[in-house]
Amino acid sequence: MPLSIPAIAAAFDDVNTLIVQQLRSDVGLVEDIGHYIVAAGGKRMRPTLVLLTGGACNEITRAHKCFAAVIEFLHTATLLHDDVVDVSALRRGRPTANAAYGNASSVLVGDFIYSRAFQLLVQIGDLRILKDIADTTNRIAEGEVLQLVRAGDADTSEAQYYEVIQAKTAVLFGAACYGGALLAGANETQAITLRDFGVNLGIAFQIVDDILDYQGDPSTMGKNLGDDLAEGKPTLPLIHAIRTAAEDDAELIRSAIRHKDPSLLGRVIDIIQNNGSLDYARDRALEFQSLAKQALTDLPESPFKKGLAAVAEQAVARVV
Repeated sequence: MPLSIPAIAAAFDDVNTLIVQQLRSDVGLVEDIGHYIVAAGGKRMRPTLVLLTGGACNEITRAHKCFAAVIEFLHTATLLHDDVVDVSALRRGRPTANAAYGNASSVLVGDFIYSRAFQLLVQIGDLRILKDIADTTNRIAEGEVLQLVRAGDADTSEAQYYEVIQAKTAVLFGAACYGGALLAGANETQAITLRDFGVNLGIAFQIVDDILDYQGDPSTMGKNLGDDLAEGKPTLPLIHAIRTAAEDDAELIRSAIRHKDPSLLGRVIDIIQNNGSLDYARDRALEFQSLAKQALTDLPESPFKKGLAAVAEQAVARVV
């Protein structure tokens, strides 16, 4: 469900209206899939950051609403492509678009949504933001490829894990805050500081997502437990357990990663719980949350600043 922040409620409604308008196409399948994935909901955390950053730096303008739609479209297109690559069947509690419409349709509509995002960016007309989003989408693509390369690699280090999640997840959080600040008239230094807020928030958010793959409630997560293990993703709880568990237990986890074996999920969960690996990952998420909050220090007090802090709290509250 989207986060409820009164300070941006009206602007948030405008963004949702704009998203629906911009999904219009003469090709019916484009609209069908676009609306299918947008209607599935989600937290809308990234466009929320655009609006809150704009308000915290000055005011929320029409350009902010347009940019918030851009950010949501980029995220949506990434989800469409990710679910095809990961052969995912469930997202947000219902079949993925590729499960409902097929892989080819999902990939092509993802391309449409990507291109629509850049059409909106051209309308905004700020070359600094256009360049930043071009760089960001390129980095996201690199991160997704890097994650694919690392799938099944049981020797992935913690530093390599952070490299992947920063590229595939956190940079879009950072771009949302950076662009929101620039559109509100912030100077480059202020905008970079707020980008740091977004990046650290994004890292914390992804660590929590990776924790939930081993302790979450499928009915509230909208996906199955163990999906990451089935895809051979060496996430932080597994990396920590391999490093700290008894050799037999560590080798079992290595084998589960290498062979992408979800049948070992129950034993893997026991190992990471007994070795404090979920607690370790939770502590790292809290560290990145703290770094994010520190980046808000120089912002003047306002409901928007409080909203940014609330988003940072919510990102980790799911496992605290």
